[in-house]
Amino acid sequence: MGIDEKTIEETVNYIAIKRLLAAYGDTVNRRAWGELKNLFLPDAKIEVTPLYDPPLVVDGPEALGRFIGGAIERFDFFQFVFLNSVIRIQPDQRVAYARNSISEYRRERATEEWAQTYGIYHDTYQKVDGRWWFAHRNFSPTGTSGSDNRVFDFPSGFENHITRGE
Repeated sequence: MGIDEKTIEETVNYIAIKRLLAAYGDTVNRRAWGELKNLFLPDAKIEVTPLYDPPLVVDGPEALGRFIGGAIERFDFFQFVFLNSVIRIQPDQRVAYARNSISEYRRERATEEWAQTYGIYHDTYQKVDGRWWFAHRNFSPTGTSGSDNRVFDFPSGFENHITRGE
């Protein structure tokens, strides 16, 4: 009983997307903002629901690097970790959707306070010339620890892409 070509192609694409996610985490942990251009399409749209500010939209990898860099500048320790990913690759093998659970471990430089933030990324990936890229991201926090101990509602509105594979 052999494995069909479609299953092999989907597996190869799944691994390539997991590598893209790993590269993103590594880039953020090293604060290597210039490398985001190797992961995001130039016109990628990133929507962020910060902990305290109104939602914002960032266009492109350079703007994303400036946003994240400014947001984490006050931390002398920052570690980004993927906790779980559910990835759905579309039948055309050129678009994929994912729901990624993440955590950020951080220490505030001024107070030396440790805290964690948890959240969900809803991603759209696009395969261009045989390579997977981030095409769209939507981040929502789900909880925090430390002096800012809070729990947020699980973000909704993205389930159809993930659960039905649309």
